[in-house]
Amino acid sequence: MNVTQKILSAHLVSGELIPGSEIAIRIDQTLTQDSTGTMAYLQFEAMGVDRVKTEKSIAYIDHNTLQTGFENADDHKYIATVTGKHGIYLSKPGNGICHQVQLERIGKPGKTLLGSDSHTPTGGALGMIAIGAGGLDVAVAMGGGAYYLSCPSVVNVRLTGQLQRGVAAKDVILELLRRLSVKGGVGKVMEYTGPGMSTLSIPERATITNMGAELGATTSVFPSDDVTAAFLKAQGRAEDFIPLTADEDAIYEETVEIDLSALVPMVALPHMPDNVRTVEEAGQIKVDQVCIGSCTNSSYLDMMRVAAILKGRTVHPDVSLVIAPGSRQVLSMLSKNGALHDMIEAGARICETACGFCIGMGQSPSTNAVSVRTNNRNFFGRSGTKSAGIYLVSCETAAATALTGVLTDPRTVDANLNVAMPESFLYNDNLIIPPVAEDKAADAEVVRGPNIKPFPKADALADSLQGSVLLKMEDNITTDHIMPSDSSLLPFRSNIPKLSEHCLAPVDPTFPARAKEAGGGFLLAGQNYGQGSSREHAALVPLYLKIRGVLAKSFARIHRANLINNGILPLEFVSETDYDRFDQTDAIALPGVRQLVESGETLIPVENLTKGFTVLMKLDLTERQRGMILAGGLINMIAQQNR
Repeated sequence: MNVTQKILSAHLVSGELIPGSEIAIRIDQTLTQDSTGTMAYLQFEAMGVDRVKTEKSIAYIDHNTLQTGFENADDHKYIATVTGKHGIYLSKPGNGICHQVQLERIGKPGKTLLGSDSHTPTGGALGMIAIGAGGLDVAVAMGGGAYYLSCPSVVNVRLTGQLQRGVAAKDVILELLRRLSVKGGVGKVMEYTGPGMSTLSIPERATITNMGAELGATTSVFPSDDVTAAFLKAQGRAEDFIPLTADEDAIYEETVEIDLSALVPMVALPHMPDNVRTVEEAGQIKVDQVCIGSCTNSSYLDMMRVAAILKGRTVHPDVSLVIAPGSRQVLSMLSKNGALHDMIEAGARICETACGFCIGMGQSPSTNAVSVRTNNRNFFGRSGTKSAGIYLVSCETAAATALTGVLTDPRTVDANLNVAMPESFLYNDNLIIPPVAEDKAADAEVVRGPNIKPFPKADALADSLQGSVLLKMEDNITTDHIMPSDSSLLPFRSNIPKLSEHCLAPVDPTFPARAKEAGGGFLLAGQNYGQGSSREHAALVPLYLKIRGVLAKSFARIHRANLINNGILPLEFVSETDYDRFDQTDAIALPGVRQLVESGETLIPVENLTKGFTVLMKLDLTERQRGMILAGGLINMIAQQNR
């Protein structure tokens, strides 16, 4: 077996490891962050489970750290108290970005991790099956329930050679995105093998597994080998190591070959992570801002290479440079060894160890600016400035660019980039707060601020459905389009009514008002609808607006699951040309839809009442998913089962 099959088979609760079939796996660890966590814990409470059943669950506060009002602080207080009561650890603000800290202090080879953040696959660098999911799926896993997914096929990404000086792990995943696109990993696990693998450190592997989410992959995984053992030993966690590699005769559905020694510095141009060119091809683009950090590129190795490039030099006068180390561990080590001093002296602004600019939480660029960043997504408007162009690069390219003021190949900079992994990291877990003891949990108070509102629940599926197409959209609509996530809206993650005023506004500012006036209806979309973040709000807010179904050419994996979890029909065109036959404002009907779903029918007739035709649409659901749709979502189904 390959590594993926070994871990999945060891955790298999039901199903068979046949690609495309439904399987259920046991989850060892979960993580949430404060942007998705508040809703996940409200849902966990609604399930009525007193104590988490996982080996370890941890809540991170790393997203909504800009406290310009009471809302974020109230959410933090709620998360701190609800987690303590129910047996969940808390990583306080300032301890770092969830994926970086999880890698350093929590993750274990051979384990399964489910996180309410789409970049949870970062954990695959340690030899874990780490999957991003909606908050409700994570809540169920915390309660001891299995995680259901379509069994992925496994792609062998075979690495040979060794990265040249100035070429980074970021360039590996950008090359994969250039070849495969943002849809190239759908339904797949990217498993890394080959002799080149041993040349990559755990932080470098983490950059690759982290941004594998942009391929649409279920997850990405490296084996657990000598490199893994050395990293865990340096973190004081040698006892967590187990060897885990693919068998010599392991079978893969596909193979992709990458010669690391042939790679050059790459850049993803606006507004999609797969719009990739070499830095040389892109040319010397004038740059206004450089942002270094995020869960993709904020490790100790990343920061040390940035410091080496900046040392003794000054940031270009036209460039604003901000740097956000990924964890308190990283920041502490930079402070102790003098690298932080080199950054500050060069003119960098040091931000807190949090998600920050990556999610539009501060550092929005100026009008029409070019911003070069080391994060994983450059979706339109995500930075908080719609007119800005966001370019994704490695830390080395970003630092070199900050010095010259134009997009720059880091190989042209004279600096020692040969940074060694430390034999021992500085670690201090005093900001990871253990939960209340179980015998005292009953008396623990959960504090809820006035911004926390109940989450919406769907009604059971009606016998028939009818309504208008409220919005027609193009391909690659992201969760940032569906439910924007900038600094002005993140404080309202626990307030669905407030968020509903902004649903799909980047596509059509009139949509929220029209949806409310119509009392609900349907959405029409192109390919890969709902790509990007795992945010469940992209399903919960349409649910609040009484969206009954989405008609699309195809769906992104996590968003499709979130729609089903919340009782919204994900309908796919049998013939993509039928998409063109529908227009916004068309009245449509799904007669007898409940009976069709009950019977397991996979082709659903959709009548266009305005134009007088009927098309068949795919509704390919497992038995369990049918139960959710019929009940009006997973929470309703669980409640029915517990009666």
